[in-house]
Amino acid sequence: MSNPLAPGSLADKRALVTGSSRGIGADTVGYLAEAGAKVVVNYRNKARRAEQIVEKVVAAGGSAIAVGADLTDHDSVQAMVDRVVAEWGGIDLLVLNASGGMEADLGEDYALRLNRDAQVDMLQTAVPHMPAGSRVVFVTSHQAHFVETAQTMDEYVPVAKSKRAGELALRELIPQLEAAGIEFVTVSGDMIEGTITATLLNRLNPGAIEGRRQEVGKLYSVSEFAAEIALAAVEPIPADHTKLVGDTSGFTA
Repeated sequence: MSNPLAPGSLADKRALVTGSSRGIGADTVGYLAEAGAKVVVNYRNKARRAEQIVEKVVAAGGSAIAVGADLTDHDSVQAMVDRVVAEWGGIDLLVLNASGGMEADLGEDYALRLNRDAQVDMLQTAVPHMPAGSRVVFVTSHQAHFVETAQTMDEYVPVAKSKRAGELALRELIPQLEAAGIEFVTVSGDMIEGTITATLLNRLNPGAIEGRRQEVGKLYSVSEFAAEIALAAVEPIPADHTKLVGDTSGFTA
């Protein structure tokens, strides 16, 4: 997958991508760095993976730092933002990519704490250090974005509802963001092949991935979806603050 961003198009921009030590977040970081952005590779417990991404960016002539943070812990989030501000002075692009909730050992309320509360806390902690002209990109799925109006797999309903709750909570902050000159967009994608979530759902509901592929004809890969997220950093903001990636049949009437 080639980089959809022009070389130098993000020169000197400071980007923080949550949950970016692997998968969609890691590929998004790669595209942003290649376009000239200084990138923060955020991780919860995959320090070596994050450091390897930083090493790759730096070897290619870019600028990157790896910063660990548990997004459900405010003090950890504050420490990460403080580190970025100390290094680079602020944040121009915040990509809220980290999500979860299918883990079995982190408590019944973990999905809501991570997908709603932590998203809002991450944004509010970053906002004082985001100048006018900055942008926030929230990453979600069609299964979550349309959960109120379309059926999704039973195994994913609690996570989908928590992610939708997070999106709605963030959207309530749009007037505050706009008053500060900060733009906001949600990027929602169909089932993405190669993600942990899709793999887990397929394990719980065998044939889920192949069934969706046959239904819509094409599923985006991790790198293809990451490219759409990267583009959302520079594209004009839609009137409804929403970018839909992939087929929406089965989710919309």
